[in-house]
Amino acid sequence: MVTVMDGRFGKRPLDQCHIAIEGAIGVGKTTLTRKLAEKLGTATFFEQVDDNPFIELFYQDPSRHALSVQLSFLFSRLKQWQSLHQQDLFTQGIVSDYLFAKDHIFATVTLSDEELGLYEQVAKLVTVDLHKPDLVIYLQSDPRVIMDRIRGRNRPIERGIQSDYLQKVIAAYDQFFFHYQETPLLVVQTDRMNFAENDDAIDELIKRIGNMHSQTEFWASYS
Repeated sequence: MVTVMDGRFGKRPLDQCHIAIEGAIGVGKTTLTRKLAEKLGTATFFEQVDDNPFIELFYQDPSRHALSVQLSFLFSRLKQWQSLHQQDLFTQGIVSDYLFAKDHIFATVTLSDEELGLYEQVAKLVTVDLHKPDLVIYLQSDPRVIMDRIRGRNRPIERGIQSDYLQKVIAAYDQFFFHYQETPLLVVQTDRMNFAENDDAIDELIKRIGNMHSQTEFWASYS
């Protein structure tokens, strides 16, 4: 039985854990969430991006709509996270395609200093005692690979994404996870791994999680 390190409980069976998949836009979070949950037989929990009424406007005019999109995401994600907590679903096995902290990561990229200060005041008032996952998997990939994936899937909501914005998002993610200590963290370099089409890659990921012996570890290839 595969287990995961947990500072609160020692070791927990992987199919009873909350695993959060994180990474930049287009890196493959949602695909891995589905595949990993299917393999483990657990529930899934997906970010509701398309419901944000400001996101497309933001990609068209970032400076004008940045604060609106961030506050909208903050309250949407908070409502979703609290709903699952109230249903006690986090005590069961579940794989999510985002970490609640991602909202602040994006805020540091999109907001001016004055807007970020206001955002942080609001966030401090509303985000208290939120559930933390048992394990976070941070997916990394070359920005050019990610940009090709975004263009390939051709989602209307993402057509305004520019390479320089994507690189800023990736840099913010790298900075955040470089200092991350809240839960066990597995950093996965995905350029040579096809989780979408290769079930062996999922099996090897599960095996790699089971072999974790420290708080933060890195995995680049299973070949």
